[in-house]
Amino acid sequence: MRRRGGQQRALGTRRPILLPDAPNIRWSLDFVSVALTDGRRFRVLAVVDDYSRECLALVADMSLSGHRVVRELDAVIVRRGRPVMVVSDNGTELTSMAVLSWCQRIGVAWHYIAPGKPM
Repeated sequence: MRRRGGQQRALGTRRPILLPDAPNIRWSLDFVSVALTDGRRFRVLAVVDDYSRECLALVADMSLSGHRVVRELDAVIVRRGRPVMVVSDNGTELTSMAVLSWCQRIGVAWHYIAPGKPM
């Protein structure tokens, strides 16, 4: 049988990054997952400015797709302004083609942390 190839995902930079020296230079994105007492899970998307440590957005929902992440980032940019770089892990929502096309359209660099490294 012929083996199917994997789905292609966005490939941002993975080189070491410098610390930001002003607000709105670098934002970090991550998901927090919580289980309810009945077993259902919901996720929270956290958007943080790395310089000021200010939480720019907390978005809670049962399902957060790449399109939803892009929509929430657009809402933060309207309030706060555009960052120079966004840092995230390699989660499926954050490596989707919706995120890649958003980065190219807006002009924001996306940096993926190395797999297995929390920093």
